[in-house]
Amino acid sequence: MYQIQMLNKIAAIGTDRLDKALYTIGENIENPDAILVRSASMHEMELPENLKAIARAGAGVNNIPVDKCAEAGIVVFNTPGANANGVKELAVAALLLASRDIVGGIEWAKTLAGDPDAAKKVEKGKSAYAGCEVAGKTLGVIGLGAIGGLVANVAEDLHMTVLGCDPYISINAAWGLSRKIKHAASYEDIYKAADYITLHVPATPTTKKMINKDTIAMMKDGVRIINLARADLVDADAIKEALASGKVAAYVTDFPTPETIGAKGITCIPHLGASTAESEDNCAVMACDELHEFLTTGNIKNSVNYPNVAIPHTGACRVCVFHKNIPNMLNAITAAFKNVNIENMANGSKGDYAYTLVETGEAVPADVIDAVKGIEGVIKTNVL
Repeated sequence: MYQIQMLNKIAAIGTDRLDKALYTIGENIENPDAILVRSASMHEMELPENLKAIARAGAGVNNIPVDKCAEAGIVVFNTPGANANGVKELAVAALLLASRDIVGGIEWAKTLAGDPDAAKKVEKGKSAYAGCEVAGKTLGVIGLGAIGGLVANVAEDLHMTVLGCDPYISINAAWGLSRKIKHAASYEDIYKAADYITLHVPATPTTKKMINKDTIAMMKDGVRIINLARADLVDADAIKEALASGKVAAYVTDFPTPETIGAKGITCIPHLGASTAESEDNCAVMACDELHEFLTTGNIKNSVNYPNVAIPHTGACRVCVFHKNIPNMLNAITAAFKNVNIENMANGSKGDYAYTLVETGEAVPADVIDAVKGIEGVIKTNVL
């Protein structure tokens, strides 16, 4: 019986996929085998001794101590693409919000309630909220993953010229792009050419405040910036200064902060990107499926701190070995399986960490497991 703790409410369509005969799921579970989480911060949380995996029902994992988990042999999963359509649709709205003062116009129209001359005043005053159309403009898309790729394609359908840049784009993501999307060799190329810029990259030390005083200086006068990814990507002080000078015409963000709420020229959306019933359901299903596959077979898919490794489960026993990505580890692991026939084996690495899955046709003796655990560089070993 596996114990799964929920740190946030997870859609039942996901948790219902976990057989109650195999799983106990709840909020108040001590020493769980796995954790399901959405936005709850885990950075101050003491990681349970028995914890094997964490599944984030969403794409961003900045609320999870990913490196600390890797050091402990705990797999962190996310759900890339599960909420992509919801964010893509909000990006279309953000393009329009950045182009016209729709919010300001709506608020002004409310002040005319009960005025018998409202229709005439609307015709006279509407010019204060006029804007521009997106068709014919150039959109720079930074990050062409599950969300960025969809945004790039839909912008092309809106008759925009689309420049895309992603140094880490996967082959699958590239296949999904319209052939009309133009390749930008660097972020600087986008900064210099785009009328609109939309951000779809994770928050990392290298992307933090990537939109700052220096990068804004490279941009066209009157550029419009959309950030539905993470607040940390944009320097709030720099964007407000650029809005005041007219360098930036509008900034739309899905991550309100004390620095941006109420600031002139900034439209703050209350983190609605993935807040649709469909996105929450899709994320819950994917997160629960990832946990089930890992806990029952050792296969890893969509981990952010360990490599994707999977083999068909046909043998009698599986040994899951989490280890450092250092030379001669495979030789040392296979050597430990003396007198035990290895029927199948797979290995992968991700940065400083690696994962080896060993399947045998018979139960593996305890002394072999102890030998594997004793190998220098081995972090953790699970036996299924």
